[in-house]
Amino acid sequence: MTPSFQYQQKARMGLVHLALLGYTLIALFPIVLVIINSFKSRSAIFNDPLSLPDTGSFTLVGYAKVLQESDILLYFGNSLLVTVIPLFLVLLFGSMAAWALSEYRFRGNRLLALFLAMGIMVPIRLGTVSILETMVSLNLVNTHLALILVYTAMGLPLAIFILTEFIGQVPTELKEAARCDGITEIRLFFQIILPLVRPAVATVAVFTMVPMWNDLWFPLILAPGDATKTIQLGVQQFIGQYATDWNSVLAALSLAVLPILVLYVFFSQQLISGLTSGAVK
Repeated sequence: MTPSFQYQQKARMGLVHLALLGYTLIALFPIVLVIINSFKSRSAIFNDPLSLPDTGSFTLVGYAKVLQESDILLYFGNSLLVTVIPLFLVLLFGSMAAWALSEYRFRGNRLLALFLAMGIMVPIRLGTVSILETMVSLNLVNTHLALILVYTAMGLPLAIFILTEFIGQVPTELKEAARCDGITEIRLFFQIILPLVRPAVATVAVFTMVPMWNDLWFPLILAPGDATKTIQLGVQQFIGQYATDWNSVLAALSLAVLPILVLYVFFSQQLISGLTSGAVK
């Protein structure tokens, strides 16, 4: 390798890292800004939003109002319920469907895969009116089940699309050897295939959970009741037509961000592994 070529390689890598660093700063800046200002007084938020809280501007009044004047724990529980259950169903049914589409050849296999892929291209919000009519006819409005069904349907297409590609990369020899040992198809799938595609499952879990947790559209339409409000919908009570309690809004948003940050800390390695595996495949 010539010195000039090595220099070009280092320069390219430096530009790539610089671009990634810039994107990271752009992505994290709003989150950091919200968290910082959640610990500041209202006047400090508007006078100097980019500064860190000091002895004169530091306050916990926003967090106190959120914890004392709202059912924040109920909203968190609702959000967890309508996120964790659909996430489990998406991973379970999505991985099983991906296994069937990639492993078994049957009439209509490609058409079914194309139909499921269309769910990625067509936003589910386009069917809001029909979904609302269906939920009204089934008497599911203001219930957690309505959101669970919608979020499961929303997450399945992407999960099936990603997992089908990864499961298809599992060597055929490994599967045939397991079948020759007498392992049933169910054990083969759950004990051998799923552990091998764990990075892909983690990737799907992150990409599925974030839209569910952050969604405001369907909770506002299907479950706006006090007993079924999610955390994102609960924040709206601090936003008024003529006045907004920004301390409480920023405090509630900071609390709402915590589960996503915790999820990334625990699954970041699997997520990066899944993304890089998909890139090279």
